[in-house]
Order: sequence, then structure tokens, then C-alpha cells
Amino acid sequence: MWSFRTIFLLAAFGFLGGCGFQPLYGKSFDAYAPVEFAAIKVKPIRNRIGQQLHNHLLSLLNPGGRPKKLRYVLAATVLENISSLGVQKNAFATRANLTLRVNYQLSPISGGETVLSGNETIIVSYNILDSDFATLIAEKDARARAVRELALAIRTHLAAHLTVRTPKKNSKKKE
Repeated sequence: MWSFRTIFLLAAFGFLGGCGFQPLYGKSFDAYAPVEFAAIKVKPIRNRIGQQLHNHLLSLLNPGGRPKKLRYVLAATVLENISSLGVQKNAFATRANLTLRVNYQLSPISGGETVLSGNETIIVSYNILDSDFATLIAEKDARARAVRELALAIRTHLAAHLTVRTPKKNSKKKE
């Protein structure tokens, strides 16, 4: 005897297939995002954090090297803020939050209006220790984690936008 849960799951999968749901990077569904990624030039970003974000975006968007046929330019700015948490009775902080915020714009290479703009924010925590060196390393590691996550979030946002925006290759126009 089939339970209500089983029937509900089968119906849900049926509705997902009917609504046009498809995996973002699936091969059998004519994935378009990686092809569009190869046409994006990432502009250099100021500061060391910007340089790290630039390098992560390059490796995520253009793993094959420099793009040959550029269609888009991605420009970004990074803002950083550190706030102390977990203050002891003697007024020493034992924990800190590192907040990174990225504003980005995707524009056509030929100029014109922005195709996509957005911002991503991430907050990572690290311990403030008695050793200055250990605290410095913990902060550096937190910053590296934050930059990596921001690059992944930007790539996901770009993929979702470019996949939805771009028509399928096999679709035919009705006349």
C-alpha cells in the first residue's frame, strides 16, 4: 500500500519536470552557463582582497585560460569591516567577525547598459588569541574563506541570470 508521502513525492517530481526545472550545469539539458562564463572578462579589483577575489573569479569563470570572444565585462568593488565580539571582563575581545561586501556589475564589452548588477555579503568569524601571530593567521584564513565563498556566490548568480536570459539553441521561432 502506498503511503501519502510516496504519492506526494512522485507528484512533486512530476510537477518539477513539467515546470521547466533543469539543473544549472546538467549536460543533458543543454547547459549554457559554462559557455557564457568563457565570454566574461573580469576587471582587476583594488587591494589584496580584490586581487584574491579576481583570481578566484578567473578560475571559476575561465578555467581554460583567457577568453577568446569577449561579450561581457565583470567589474567589482570590495568593502571590508571587522567587528569585535565576545568581550571578556578585562575588555579584551576573544572573537571577531569579518564582513566582506562585494558590489558587482556585468556589462556588455561594447558598452551600454548593465546586464546584471548585484551585491553579496558574507560574515565569517575567527578567534582572537593571546598570540598576535596566531590571531593574524586566523584572520587571514577567515578572509580567504570569505573571498572563496563570495566568488562562488557571484558565479551562481551569474549562472542563474545568464541561463534564464539566454534562449535555447534548439528552440525554433514560430512564424
